Amino acid sequence: MLVNFPPMGVYETLFKFAAATSKYMGDGKTHPWAQGYPLTSQLPDGPVLPESISLDSLDLKYPKATGEIELRQAIADYYNTHYQAGITPEHVGVFAGGRPGLLANLAFLEDDVCIALEETEYTPYWDMMRLLKKKVHIIPSNIENNFRPNDQDYDINPVEGAKRVLLLKSNPCNPTGVALSAERLKNLVKSYSQQGRGAIFDEAYEFYNDPEPMSALKYIDNIDSTDIFIVGAATKGLQVPGMRVGWVIAAERHIELFRNYSSIGMGGISRPSQLYVTKLLEKERVTHARKAVCNFYKSQRDKYEDGLKSLGFKLFTGHGGFYHWGLLPNGLTADEFNERLFKHDAGILPGYLCDMQRESDATSPLDSFIRFSFGPLEASSFDNDMQILSECI
Repeated sequence: MLVNFPPMGVYETLFKFAAATSKYMGDGKTHPWAQGYPLTSQLPDGPVLPESISLDSLDLKYPKATGEIELRQAIADYYNTHYQAGITPEHVGVFAGGRPGLLANLAFLEDDVCIALEETEYTPYWDMMRLLKKKVHIIPSNIENNFRPNDQDYDINPVEGAKRVLLLKSNPCNPTGVALSAERLKNLVKSYSQQGRGAIFDEAYEFYNDPEPMSALKYIDNIDSTDIFIVGAATKGLQVPGMRVGWVIAAERHIELFRNYSSIGMGGISRPSQLYVTKLLEKERVTHARKAVCNFYKSQRDKYEDGLKSLGFKLFTGHGGFYHWGLLPNGLTADEFNERLFKHDAGILPGYLCDMQRESDATSPLDSFIRFSFGPLEASSFDNDMQILSECI
């Protein structure tokens, strides 16, 4: 009766790990190099994460469909302070994390819109395209161009059967960590603000961009005159993936549709979670967090870059996110590497799961690539991590 559908790539790896080890990756003394979450403890020189919030009986009622005004105001204030975005709470819709916002955004597209998507991208995008049966234009992002599309690659006409184009892009990119320069981001925003074009900028890794956080909102003059959507979440930069709070910033007319969707498909997002995230967005605190996250994860990125290269990995990583994207040495495939790692209660994300052109039963040019996550790793784990990786190489 139900259409069969596989789990998203990261979870596919987690389920394989659980079957091989009878453990959940991330628990206890496992090594969660396949997973995309940050440390959920205080970072060096970073702000403290609140241990509690106060609730009363009113906080236990149904939440508002588009998000509580306290949180939407805090999100608007954040972008206005750091990017001069010129938005109000009416431009903000709240979701249960970033992925539901992305999925709703794509599901509501009209039939004459095709998706422009980089060849190497965030694993759920592949599932979303397949599930929603979207027309797709693939932008080259592969070993030949070092996973760095050029300006011409983004100059896209609609595919056959479509009249308009919507760009779907993670920036910094998950899995590669490649981020657009400020000038290129500005030009891309201008290009996709034109009639017949739109864009979703997935900015989950905004805080992790070196040398400083960046957002497309800085370059949008009037969001109400565009079909541009900015997706953010408390998951990465604010270090609270378990709160399941994300948001989409867009023209007021689009946020109204997301409110209507929430009334049908979500019923709003946990009010206690929203109140907690509102505290994290307090002006001085979030300014402090932006700097601490950027600095700590730059040091981790640099350290693991040296370590992985010393083991023979060929890295193509950019300057954003908390992943290393690289080619395994010795002709190993990612699946073979994981078989060895599972014996050490460790695992990585196979690169082919980030291949937006892959077929379920076919080989991929990314079979020997891996996404190595240093997001959840304490600085003190480095030597042990290198020991395990060396033994498995």
